[in-house]
Amino acid sequence: MPDAISTDSLMKRLFRTKNLSSFLQQHEKQLETADFCTQLRMLCDERGLVPERVILSAQIDRTYGHQLFNGTRKPSRDKVIQLAFGMGLNIDETQKLLRAAGKSPLYPRLKRDAVILFSLKNGFNAMRTQELLSAYGLTLLGELI
Repeated sequence: MPDAISTDSLMKRLFRTKNLSSFLQQHEKQLETADFCTQLRMLCDERGLVPERVILSAQIDRTYGHQLFNGTRKPSRDKVIQLAFGMGLNIDETQKLLRAAGKSPLYPRLKRDAVILFSLKNGFNAMRTQELLSAYGLTLLGELI
């Protein structure tokens, strides 16, 4: 991350500023602006991944997955998480992808989220995560809640 600065420090600078335009210009590299499908494509490019393989690994319907990648569909929170597993993302990268999609982050006080966080931390794939969710009687990724 270019010119890394903590979120707390960025917040303090924002609240001290008298000129929002100057702040936004000065901290442009620290501010997230990429939309969800752009974020997906960037992650694939960085990792040398092909969307078709990510969609398959994520256990998402092929047509729907491509619509997520080209921005014609908005993902549910579960689809974002499935894509994170399909790309082999870590926890921080998954949380960032959730933010880019406008979804709530994974929260360890929620049992289902705790299982998902555990799976991400341990490098499990989507299928192994589904098995864990099922073993604990929790809603599977992609199922209606």
